[in-house]
Amino acid sequence: MKTKSKLNSNTLLLLITIALFFVLYAGGCIAYGAKGFTHFQTFLNVMITNAGLISVACGLTVVMLTAGIDISVGALVAMDCMLLAVGMQNGIGAIPMIILVLVIGLVFGAVQGYLVGYLQIQPFIVTMAGMFFARGMTAVICTDQVAITADTNQLFYDIANAKIILPFGGYTNNKGVYMAPFIRVGVVIALLVLLIIFLMLRYTKFGRSLYAVGGSEQSAAMMGLNVKMTKLKAHILCSFLASIGGICYCLNSMQGSVQQATGFEMDAISSSVIGGTLLTGGVGNVIGTFFGVLINGTISSIVKTNGKLASSWPNILTAALLFVFIVIQSIFAAIREKQKA
Repeated sequence: MKTKSKLNSNTLLLLITIALFFVLYAGGCIAYGAKGFTHFQTFLNVMITNAGLISVACGLTVVMLTAGIDISVGALVAMDCMLLAVGMQNGIGAIPMIILVLVIGLVFGAVQGYLVGYLQIQPFIVTMAGMFFARGMTAVICTDQVAITADTNQLFYDIANAKIILPFGGYTNNKGVYMAPFIRVGVVIALLVLLIIFLMLRYTKFGRSLYAVGGSEQSAAMMGLNVKMTKLKAHILCSFLASIGGICYCLNSMQGSVQQATGFEMDAISSSVIGGTLLTGGVGNVIGTFFGVLINGTISSIVKTNGKLASSWPNILTAALLFVFIVIQSIFAAIREKQKA
């Protein structure tokens, strides 16, 4: 009965998130259709802008399934971008720098995961220390804003500016020119991450162990699962995905800056929660997280298209949605407790 309840809660939260996205996007199309909001490229631009966030939010979902949290991911993204920019500015190739960033993500996650899993320190405290460390290291690497241009590294520049043309969804503009829709390489990377994590959570032993640990650590241990190792692996995967997200973010921004990705961790957490991931762990999936990212991106796109609303409105609306979804989660949690009794 407990498993059935979790599945029902998960499905209902996912359906609410998907429905909310379509309502928001349809509202944007109705209100700003004359400004091009109905064009397929507008939706693709939301994907392009939030490619890095998709990967980072998937990592947050993995950790939150174990009833944990990781608030260091935004600082890690900033450090990754600065490393890429400064490294390539100093003549190091794009491929070695990308490999270095991914390795740093693995090590960063391993340290935090060990502290959380094996030393049983609160994940909020551990990852807050990680956040301060990564943000501080970003400034140690360079305090200036470092741009990545064709002169800095031609390969990285070409990858960032490459357009993957889609054979459908185009339109003819007022000058009679056909505008073919396109996506960037970062979107492809983000969607591959989404697919891989979805399959991992659904079909692998590790994926099932994440849900089990988040549902009840004691029950998971009694089932023979290594709770400490599961938490360690979850944090390693989260930081690794954050580094992948950092690469995607850098492909979009083409710069490194100390203040980059400020609040990125909160965007990822809110996307995951709006996507149906319970803060108490054990319930959630990356498809819901993906739609949570799209909801946040759509809100920002609507505000920008309007042109008259203050830039703070996306944060205000996201906060309101977050509050609503936390209340819904609390209701589901109360229902489950009654069913246990």
